[in-house]
Amino acid sequence: MTGDPSFAIPARPRRRYPSSGGVEYEGQTRFRLEPATEMSQTALGQLVESVLADGPYRSGAFIELPMPLWLVRDEGSADVFRVSIRGGCVRLHVLPETGSAGLRRFYDRLVAAGDCAWAVDCRSDIADGPGYEGG
Repeated sequence: MTGDPSFAIPARPRRRYPSSGGVEYEGQTRFRLEPATEMSQTALGQLVESVLADGPYRSGAFIELPMPLWLVRDEGSADVFRVSIRGGCVRLHVLPETGSAGLRRFYDRLVAAGDCAWAVDCRSDIADGPGYEGG
């Protein structure tokens, strides 16, 4: 999808609290944002960090992983979602209470900061949710 994406969320993951502790998510929905101009993972990371720094975000990097990953809260919309960078794309990972408004605001700021066009698509692997699209 190109143009003006809606960030409508077709299905939401479910949060589980296993008896062993912690939290797990069943299923996932993510928006893949691909810049029209090829950018390195480092450049994408710097771009995301600049958007987060300009706020209204509160964010934190996850534990050491082979890819950059942040937990983000939009203080304006109160939406919480994860942001990762992988394969030359920025990915917005929907959490159970994530709203479209927060995803849209992040995208708008990314477009403004990145100074290039972005293609957006949505993937969901929540088989029993409305709008199931597959992997």
